[in-house]
Amino acid sequence: MRIYLAGPEVFLPDAGALADAKRALCARHGATGIFPTDHIHCPEADAAEEEWLAIYLRNEAHIRGADALIANLTPFRGPSADAGTVYELGFMRGLGRPIAAYANTVLPFEERTRAFLGPAGRPRPEGGWEDSEGMQLEAFGRHDNLMIDGGIRASGGPLVTRAVPEEGRWRDLAAFEEALRLLLRAR
Repeated sequence: MRIYLAGPEVFLPDAGALADAKRALCARHGATGIFPTDHIHCPEADAAEEEWLAIYLRNEAHIRGADALIANLTPFRGPSADAGTVYELGFMRGLGRPIAAYANTVLPFEERTRAFLGPAGRPRPEGGWEDSEGMQLEAFGRHDNLMIDGGIRASGGPLVTRAVPEEGRWRDLAAFEEALRLLLRAR
């Protein structure tokens, strides 16, 4: 099974080392991990004049060539998952292929959003919470936005969460390995 490894780890200074560690875990379980920065033959990307577009086209080609996807949904630069990772998850869902996900936090989305907003978050008179613009906070008790959690569940895949100290949240791979095991067991 070829598994696309979606997540914001591509932005780490040692992204290559983390990619190697994830690929090694996949190999140990009999799968092939595909990291977004892995080389792929993609004529459209090679012909692109802009670097960002070439990266997009290569990542999409990787996803099309994968049998499944594992997404790192650890909150990135805010209370929610990385936007690029969420796009990749949705793209794989659109292809009808299995998705697994993990996050190195156990706090629900609403709790993380309230902490992120700080004093700008306030209770609504009719119940629930809102931001400083009066927009209601999503309060379904899910890990992230309901569309993200829903896509994972609809694909039949697991969402594994673990409480990991902030300093280890990008490099602790225990939840990743559990999501990998569950994904492979379901196939």
